[in-house]
Amino acid sequence: TNDTLTSDVIGRRVEVNGEYATVRFSGIVPPVAHPTGGSFIRPNKVNFGIDFLTAVKNRYVLEDGPEDDGKEQIVIIGSKPVETIGFDSVIKQQSQLSKLQDISLRNCAVSCAGEKGGIAKACPNIRKVDLSKNLLSSWDEVIHIADQLRHLEVLNLSENKLKCPSGSASLTGTFSALKVLVLNRTGITWAEVLRCASACPVLEELYLESNNIVISERPTDVLQTVKLLDLSSNHLIDESQLFLIAYLPRLEQLILSDIGISSIRFPDAGIGCKTSMFPNLQYLVVNDNQISQWSFINELDKLQSLHALSCIRNPLTEGDKAAQTTRQLIIAKVGQLRMLNKCEILPEERRGAELDYRKAFGNEWKKAGGHQDPDRDRPDEEFLAAHPRYQLLCLKYGAPEDGELKIQQPFMLKNQLLTLKIKCPNQLDQKVLEKQLPDSMTIQKVKGLLSRLLKVPVSDLLLSYESPKMPGREIELENDLQSLQFYSVENGDCLLVRW
Repeated sequence: TNDTLTSDVIGRRVEVNGEYATVRFSGIVPPVAHPTGGSFIRPNKVNFGIDFLTAVKNRYVLEDGPEDDGKEQIVIIGSKPVETIGFDSVIKQQSQLSKLQDISLRNCAVSCAGEKGGIAKACPNIRKVDLSKNLLSSWDEVIHIADQLRHLEVLNLSENKLKCPSGSASLTGTFSALKVLVLNRTGITWAEVLRCASACPVLEELYLESNNIVISERPTDVLQTVKLLDLSSNHLIDESQLFLIAYLPRLEQLILSDIGISSIRFPDAGIGCKTSMFPNLQYLVVNDNQISQWSFINELDKLQSLHALSCIRNPLTEGDKAAQTTRQLIIAKVGQLRMLNKCEILPEERRGAELDYRKAFGNEWKKAGGHQDPDRDRPDEEFLAAHPRYQLLCLKYGAPEDGELKIQQPFMLKNQLLTLKIKCPNQLDQKVLEKQLPDSMTIQKVKGLLSRLLKVPVSDLLLSYESPKMPGREIELENDLQSLQFYSVENGDCLLVRW
């Protein structure tokens, strides 16, 4: 070290050859270093950073040369060169700084606020600031910056290691206009989150990814305005901790990707009832977790406002089942969903999924005590727990009839050929055809064959079938991805084709 380096460097964040570190010691290096110590660096090799305003000027303004003789000059705003003629460059600079509203100082080595009042004077209209991956080492410096930006609405402090504000003074109203706060990979604790949140009276979005957070207490006076909370990649969070944030009154979006969760239960709500937890939650993201049981999906139907779900890369959705089948099951199990994995659920898709579900578990329902006669319909608790919406679907579409619930053919007969009649009820001049089709053939492929046969575009074809065993009943073949066997089409049945 040398005399020019002051003693207040302890705890400062620094950058050395692209690596980031915290200063833990300043002085003469002892002859024997501690085995678990850090690296010793000469001060002249260390970047202690620059103040906020210097970073803004470096990034957003390039000063002109000393002469201002009316010749054309260039001022850089962001990455855009602006030509100026006959302007005094300093005045030009100041006017451009004062117009700045959205700035990114990511990775610019910002370490402090700088001269008192300097930010407020130079660029008072800033609304969005990205200060991620800088050398800020304490919340005190962040507060010195924010206090001068009265219109600040969005602040990203990700990848800064911040010490809590000094003293026990209240932070109330420090970030009076702040709506979005991003604190990913900052090492912040839940207690610190709540303390900082007390300074954000109108906060709407809070991002806390990868902080090893443990939700240790219920937020009482804070986070009451938050609509979006991102807790992704905090692997210590479990189901019981989520109950501590379950009554945030305005929470609409909850992101729980990659936290290792495998189960969730809302004990205050029975089968077919809605929970009082997460009352306004509309969008839930649980990607990249350990969800392997359908009971997790069943519980989500208890959320009273849930309309959108993202649930990819989980054992439940990555197993042997086809992705389309898994999607159908989720749709059938969560009645209010309108969006699944960022893909809209149209009414016809919901209807198809619910009808398929009702049919697929019909035999199980009957074995458990289900019956077409409402007076004798008493499925046991075990079945209702595994299929909480089943009774509701029977009310909606009618109980499944015996003809629909024929036992699936054994595996060895899977590819048996069916001899089927093909009728076109709306085309009186079209003769009845007869075709042999494998029962494993999908509806989509059947349509392709009929399209070539009848010279009609595939998209115009509507298929259904009737069976001598169910006179007067017509069953729609509405899901293109299912097979003839899935719909229990048998030898001698008749396909009805309309366009």
